[in-house]
Amino acid sequence: MEKIVEQGLLYDFYGELLTPHQRRIYEDAVYNDLSLSEIAQEAGISRQGVHDLIKRCDRTLEEYESKLHLMRRFGEIRQKLERIRELCDDKEVQRLTEEIMEEL
Repeated sequence: MEKIVEQGLLYDFYGELLTPHQRRIYEDAVYNDLSLSEIAQEAGISRQGVHDLIKRCDRTLEEYESKLHLMRRFGEIRQKLERIRELCDDKEVQRLTEEIMEEL
């Protein structure tokens, strides 16, 4: 999986477990695509500090996933729903699987 996509998914699942400061910096780096210099200037810290914080957040989010497996389970459920949709022509089943996908 491409790193930026994986970072985004991990953040979607576990981002609320980071501190507000960590979330702001991480969002600027991953979602807003700001440079280390831009983030450092905005946050009032060094570029190295921003880099270290992003790496620490990456490790933290990966540790959460290694313990909780929410992202993996989400992927497995989506794959099973897709398989059900492929195998079943019943419109009601199709509609229900679509609803479940949207709720995930």
